[in-house]
Amino acid sequence: MRAALLAAAALGAAPVAAQDHSAHGGHSSEAQGHAGHGDVATPPEMDHCAMGHLPPEQCPSPEQDDEGGDTEPMDHSQMDHSGMEQPDDSHSGMVHSAMDHAPADKSAPGAAPESAVPPRALQGPQHAADAVWGAEAMAPAREANRATHGGMKTGMVMVERLEARIAEGHDAFVWDAQAWYGGDLDKMWLKTEGEGEFGGAVEDAEIQALWSHAIGPFFDLQAGARLDLEPETRSHLVLGVQGLAPYMFHVDGAVFLSDRGDIAARLEGEYDQKITQRLILQPRAELELAVQDVPERGIGGGLTTFETGLRLRYEIAREFAPYIGVGYEAKLGETADIARAAGEDPDGFALLLGVRAWF
Repeated sequence: MRAALLAAAALGAAPVAAQDHSAHGGHSSEAQGHAGHGDVATPPEMDHCAMGHLPPEQCPSPEQDDEGGDTEPMDHSQMDHSGMEQPDDSHSGMVHSAMDHAPADKSAPGAAPESAVPPRALQGPQHAADAVWGAEAMAPAREANRATHGGMKTGMVMVERLEARIAEGHDAFVWDAQAWYGGDLDKMWLKTEGEGEFGGAVEDAEIQALWSHAIGPFFDLQAGARLDLEPETRSHLVLGVQGLAPYMFHVDGAVFLSDRGDIAARLEGEYDQKITQRLILQPRAELELAVQDVPERGIGGGLTTFETGLRLRYEIAREFAPYIGVGYEAKLGETADIARAAGEDPDGFALLLGVRAWF
């Protein structure tokens, strides 16, 4: 009976002993620690060439893969796993100090960086489709594409100021409006402004017709004509710039040459300071100068007038905003002397009530 038991034990142990783990080196000791978890499946081999992680020179050619010239099945039994770190249930082996969470170049060592531009990208015709269809056939398509991506025509009418000025002994109304129509680069502008007394005559009135061309991302060059309707009819040539200066200042400057040889200039600037999304405080300033005297208009050479104001508006809608403010206007230099000689006050403050609108 004892001999039969010994023979059965020997037969059961033989298949186990027949397995040779010598080629796995240190795996034998590590595997014992996982014996209670069942068999561990070997993960599939990752093809780094197919995933694009390696440069082409480090990968076999497709012909070798198809014909089997240099590609042979990998014999895992011949691999030495002794130097490989074995998986562990804990994360103690992770070195978080080496992990870089910033965006990094994922190119393989020795490969060109992702930002590199291949030389062939800068070769060939400017429009590759011309080589197939011809430049004449593709020109209308490119023009249609440009027109629908920024080249469309749009327009706007803006009433910057339509206000009443309430001052001691001089209540007046003021208007300042402009309209434009065109594309991103070229536009036609109409501008008009003036003032007068309530119940009285219009004191100043002018209208400008200008062609505008973009000379940069934020400024337009403007040229055209200006016609003064009051206090007398007079025409001018106009050359100026209009746009958005650094720190979001809206600037409009122009030089005027009249049909009588008089040269004058005007510079306007304003800034919209948002207190809330609808409540906006706008400081504004305007300065005028003349190169020579214009006696019939009571203007002396040099700086002629300075006007500034502070307006607080509330946008009931984006297109309609009433405002209240305070303004100061002064005649300067020889122009102020001419006003005093005529018995006029050359400067003064005024309460401003008005509306700003656009459509």
